[in-house]
Amino acid sequence: MTVTEPVVDSVPSAVLDPAVLAGGWLDDLTQAIDSSDRDRLIDLLGPEIWWRDQLVLDQDVHTTRGPGAVADLVLARAGAAGFGGLALPDGAKLVDTGDGSQLVEAIFEFDTALGRGRGVVRLTSGEDGIWRAWTVLTALHELTGFEERVGRRRPVGNPHGRSGPSWPELRDREREFADRDPEVLVIGAGQSGLAIGARLVQMGVDALVIDSHPRVGDAWRNRYRSLSLHDPVWFDHMPYLNFPDTWPIYMPKDKIAGWLEYYADAMEINVWNSTTLLSADYDEQERIWTAVVRRADGSERRFRTPHIVMATGLNGRPRQPRFPGQDTFRGTVVHSSGYRGTEDVEGRTAVVVGAATSGHDISQDLYHRGARVTMVQRSSTCVISTEHGIPGLFDPLFVEGGPKTEDADLLFASYPFLLLGELHVGLTDRLRELDADLLGGLEKAGFALDYGPNGSGLFMKVLQTASGYYIDVGGSELIATGKVKVAQGAGIDRFEPDGVVLTDGRKLAADLVVLATGYDTLRDQVTSLFGPAVSGQVKDAWGLDEEGELNGTWRPTGHPGLWFLIGNLAMARYYSRILALQLTARLRGLVPA
Repeated sequence: MTVTEPVVDSVPSAVLDPAVLAGGWLDDLTQAIDSSDRDRLIDLLGPEIWWRDQLVLDQDVHTTRGPGAVADLVLARAGAAGFGGLALPDGAKLVDTGDGSQLVEAIFEFDTALGRGRGVVRLTSGEDGIWRAWTVLTALHELTGFEERVGRRRPVGNPHGRSGPSWPELRDREREFADRDPEVLVIGAGQSGLAIGARLVQMGVDALVIDSHPRVGDAWRNRYRSLSLHDPVWFDHMPYLNFPDTWPIYMPKDKIAGWLEYYADAMEINVWNSTTLLSADYDEQERIWTAVVRRADGSERRFRTPHIVMATGLNGRPRQPRFPGQDTFRGTVVHSSGYRGTEDVEGRTAVVVGAATSGHDISQDLYHRGARVTMVQRSSTCVISTEHGIPGLFDPLFVEGGPKTEDADLLFASYPFLLLGELHVGLTDRLRELDADLLGGLEKAGFALDYGPNGSGLFMKVLQTASGYYIDVGGSELIATGKVKVAQGAGIDRFEPDGVVLTDGRKLAADLVVLATGYDTLRDQVTSLFGPAVSGQVKDAWGLDEEGELNGTWRPTGHPGLWFLIGNLAMARYYSRILALQLTARLRGLVPA
């Protein structure tokens, strides 16, 4: 179907058929590509077009902006990519934009030379009444011959009545790697390591996940006792296996830890706990790593593997600075990573250095357990409420009873990060109005606020710095009411026996100091594990590049065979597929190594 007549703005929205508009646009796009008609293609694109591509037009993740740049990209690469067979399986819908206008939104499917993809197109009507693309996402979804073994592709299982090894015996044999090397070695069994492990299992890739903790989930289990997620549960599902509908909206850390342990077993992920990577050397000629790991019993194994995935989180070792006079301090100093919330703090005087999420959570925990608390805020913090901020960030995609998680992920990914930043300026302004009482109380208490890069809010601060933000779950009220004091605008200069002196001369009495001072960079961790020759080739991880894509994670890092998977549970869920597709395509010879 093709739209041959313009649809004028005066036509009531009730008579617009979004499926006709979206289907016609896909047909016109196909014809423009087939005929290499640049002018025709440009006419299908709005003046503010954003095209985000994930492994379809290029074996990477890119965002391209502007009609001319998008047309040149598509015409240059669509043929070699085998991009075609565009179809609209579930129709389209009209979406109110909030400013009195509407757009057409549709999820579409397509074929590529490697497999099949899914995409999203949003059309807006111009002054001439023609509906043109505002945003397009094209994402590789599966590889032909290596599709994820789910649904109708699931395995049969052991034939009934036939003798042979039991399921536990088979799993023990697979997990040991006694007679083989893993095709992928994953470092870290948190949400990212398990997500990529599960994806690779379903794509038929032999992967081993190692973790230094004794149990899967310990990275969560061993954090401070009051820790809970600040994201809602329906945003945080793992690949293939949703959290139960009975679970709380904000999950406590121990429930997450237990779920990850169950998940590793249920998804048949090969995990070695109490195992550390001792060394890894890369052979440029053979394009393979030689990795040595030490297991719980002290034995060492040497593996030859073409790919290593770092899934240890964005951060390296805890950043725990030493200050002059610290040895004379009569109290206790602990980094937030070592704070457990089990210490006897009744009646103690505590100073918490840091005013992001961990600093707030620990201050809140200390106060409720009877401590007198002062938070040292060295720089400003972006704060939103759960009451208004969570719906603002997640509605209408990630809500109770909302779209299927896989569709919600696709729709969310179809907004390029820089575009989200532009859209979130208005959202941030609305949240400031809705949270005016909360924010005003913080400012009166001397707490410094910011509203993200260029006023774009919390999510963009997450993407650019991964620090300096807080979703309020009660800590802000304690600050606003003076129950938790704030010392703003200075850091620790030195310790004295009974407290700390700040860089502006103020002295804070203390017998407990918690340093919520963050962590070293991932590059530092890469250097310690792989050496400076490797880390020197690796791009910075996290932060947005010139296209607005995240640096280094779930895409080529700059060093062959070394990959990063970083992010919260939702990012691990979606981008684990993007990374697993790249690994599988290389391992199976579908794309050059």
